[in-house]
Amino acid sequence: MKFINTIQNIWKIEELKNRILVTLGLLLVYRFGAQVVLPGIDAAQLSNLATQTDGGLLGLLNAFTGGAFSNASVFALGIMPYISASIVVQLMGIAIPYLQKLQKEGESGRKKINQITRWLTIAITLVQGPGYIYNLFATLPGEAFLLGDNLTFVVSSVIILTTGTIFAMWLGEKITDKGIGNGISLLIMVGIIATLPQAFIQEFASRVFESNGGLVMILIELVIWFAIIMASVMLVMAVRQIPVQYARRSASGGYEKNVFGSRQYIPLKLNASGVMPIIFAQAIMFIPVAVAGLSDSDTAQGVTAAFQNIFGFWYNLVFALLIIIFTYFYTAITVPTNKMADDLKRSGGFIPGIRPGGETSEYLDRIMSQITLPGSIFLALIAVFPAIVVQLLGVQQNWALFFGGTSLLIMVGVAIDTMQQVNSYLLNRHYDGLMKTGKNRKAVA
Repeated sequence: MKFINTIQNIWKIEELKNRILVTLGLLLVYRFGAQVVLPGIDAAQLSNLATQTDGGLLGLLNAFTGGAFSNASVFALGIMPYISASIVVQLMGIAIPYLQKLQKEGESGRKKINQITRWLTIAITLVQGPGYIYNLFATLPGEAFLLGDNLTFVVSSVIILTTGTIFAMWLGEKITDKGIGNGISLLIMVGIIATLPQAFIQEFASRVFESNGGLVMILIELVIWFAIIMASVMLVMAVRQIPVQYARRSASGGYEKNVFGSRQYIPLKLNASGVMPIIFAQAIMFIPVAVAGLSDSDTAQGVTAAFQNIFGFWYNLVFALLIIIFTYFYTAITVPTNKMADDLKRSGGFIPGIRPGGETSEYLDRIMSQITLPGSIFLALIAVFPAIVVQLLGVQQNWALFFGGTSLLIMVGVAIDTMQQVNSYLLNRHYDGLMKTGKNRKAVA
């Protein structure tokens, strides 16, 4: 009943209700587009493409696009070119003074950076589009191309794929502005969730109908799955609280000597980098395959085989090490301890026992280094956990992708962020939040 009351409270808030409906409507448009096959391709001939994306790196890309990759859809490239462009612009912001200047200009600078990201997205899509089309030529039979595999088909298909990516990007931005939650993240999450039922049905059929462990193994897998979800939630939510003391202001506006005000805390997240280290690491893992593919030697073929198997030992060992390295790197560029120390000093706050200024910055940097190590190791373990369940429990590869890695962390992170936004609407309207649920709060005069 408390849950039902909370849902009723959500629908009582007109603005929140409209935002939820807009979000659901735009997500429905995105999922509809993922089923629309590129003009000139026979949808009945796509079985070979579905087999190619059954596991491996292409299976991971297919999961992020919600099956659009294996459907040869107009959204086949999904929102991933935009993600790639955002990462490139973010990294360029470290070295290019012009982008650094834009980052400091507030809202106007952010709009210019967004425009640069959009143009870079188009450029990346124009590069990836032909690669996807020629992969279709190599995978599908000749009769699958109703208009032939000529240059006209390639050019028109690349234009459609580029338009599909830009339209998906526009949907994500509209969800962020008019809906609830982060639109780009929601598009990725919905794409991942779309493949979940099919993956579970395949695993269920394998266990039950093929006498491969039966319902007992399904139950064990579900228990492990919920346990890893809870571990992911803990990783996303965990913080180290640094106590901060503020001097109490006097009536004249100055600070009273030797009299202290309220104590607050600086929350330093255990995993301040989110899923970005995993995304960086996965991007790097494509490089050995691409380089080794240029040679026909036995060594190159061995490297290709090792790094194409995302559930193999060497792939996951290198993958885990890269995640730990990138976690430190991304945390260093996204957690400005110097700025935090300066802001704390200007506001009259200090960490007990630590001098304001440079010493505070060094202290915060040391604490971040200490908590980043266990956070990065925990993140790496979650990232390689799909390979562990495949090797130890014999789980189907498509179902194993939901036992960790980017897929699970994205779902957990986006779900928590969306719930927090809904929660803030409820609390602002004097209702109990989602985490507590229940009766109306009384307004405070």
